[in-house]
Amino acid sequence: MQPFAPQHDDKFHEECGVVGLNNHDLASAMVALGLHALQHRGQEAAGIVSYDGHTYLSHHALGHVGENFHANSMVNTLKGYTAIGHTRYATSGETALRNVQPFFADFDFGGFALGHNGNLTNAYTLKRELVKRGCIFRSTSDTEVVIHLMAVARGHDPVARLIEALKQVEGAYSLVAVCAMGLIGVRDPHGVRPLCLGKVDDSYVLASETCALDIIGADFVRDIEPGEVILITKDGKITSQFPFTKADKKFCIFEYIYFARPDSTVEGHSVYEKRKNIGVQLAKEAPVAADIIVPVPDSGVPSAIGYSQASGVPFELGIIRNHYVGRTFIQPTSETRHHGVKMKHNANRRFIEGKRVVLVDDSIVRGTTSIKIVEMIRQAGAKEVHMRITSPPSKHSCYYGIDTPEPTELMAHSHSVEEMAKIIGVDSLAFISLEGLYRAMGETGRNDKNPQYCDACFSGDYAIRLTDRIANEGHTDLSYKHKASK
Repeated sequence: MQPFAPQHDDKFHEECGVVGLNNHDLASAMVALGLHALQHRGQEAAGIVSYDGHTYLSHHALGHVGENFHANSMVNTLKGYTAIGHTRYATSGETALRNVQPFFADFDFGGFALGHNGNLTNAYTLKRELVKRGCIFRSTSDTEVVIHLMAVARGHDPVARLIEALKQVEGAYSLVAVCAMGLIGVRDPHGVRPLCLGKVDDSYVLASETCALDIIGADFVRDIEPGEVILITKDGKITSQFPFTKADKKFCIFEYIYFARPDSTVEGHSVYEKRKNIGVQLAKEAPVAADIIVPVPDSGVPSAIGYSQASGVPFELGIIRNHYVGRTFIQPTSETRHHGVKMKHNANRRFIEGKRVVLVDDSIVRGTTSIKIVEMIRQAGAKEVHMRITSPPSKHSCYYGIDTPEPTELMAHSHSVEEMAKIIGVDSLAFISLEGLYRAMGETGRNDKNPQYCDACFSGDYAIRLTDRIANEGHTDLSYKHKASK
């Protein structure tokens, strides 16, 4: 058994982050700050569109938010009292400026800009139909399908046409949009991706996570509900409607494990607290005699604290992360490429040498990074190396907004835990059980007939139809389970 070939990165990639702000003199600057707070959700590109009541202005760029958007300059370059922003990691479409959101279009009713977090599972099917009708696409992003569906819709105003368009799509989406009517926020009927409402002074804010509210001094008001369409007018009036068929809530459980920032509150729960709870549950399920608990930075830290507290084994920062190595760094030759992990992580030798070490990490994808981390810890003199993973084995791909490899590239898809331990080079390997994960979330257990969360990457239970995947690629073995609420 050979480990999988190294790839560009051995982590699940974030989806996207969205921010919108209405009725504020510094709208674009505040949105830029919000995008800074959501940088972890997408690090390939970002964009902002502003509106002053007459004109739409925009700026889109590849790279990090801080490299391209400066709050002070936004005031002069992107004027307007309303703005929306988007930070992107490509889950659909290649990395190119034409795919950077928010997307803007001129309709018969006027301008309309849209930013999307998630992934549409019937986008290519719809795109083929739209192209036959004469639509011309400028991007390869699934989000543009919504724009074209709005163009051929019969609704009498932008909100009505957006709703008509969204009634035709399948998949996961949290949207922010701006038009002459005001600022719009939408969440798909299952509520897979997060979206919350905040308020700063007399202005309302829409954001993927509460950490984006914190950075601009906004107070949290509430979460946008699954299937809700909210319109905020310039004078601050809010109207809300639920135009879609009601469906079972399926919030992404991986948001708690890895994607959301630990200082965020999502769906009414502290992400940091949930990650600590996962560590506590993991210590109960997979104890091991050890001298220190070491997190794999940064996402493993809260769970490692919980594991340490539950097990009584000391917590130590045995791995130090270099925060100044970006994801875009390219190792130019095969001779230097193997140094990639060491550029991001370095063993804290003094606390590792001669110790029995438990490494706590959030997931194992292809396994290539885990191999390098374990090798580094052993080279630092560890007596034993054990690994504990705060998610169940990732055996299936996500089609709802997380960029994951094909199942055949996922180590857990084709290897047992024992085989994985041997490949990675650890003395023992254990994952939290799916049932235990639900208990860490505060549930009594997992409802196998109708799971409380979307956990398809672990279970293979896909709650939303995978139309493109099944129709276009002939995948008929997917465990699609669509249940509308009574």
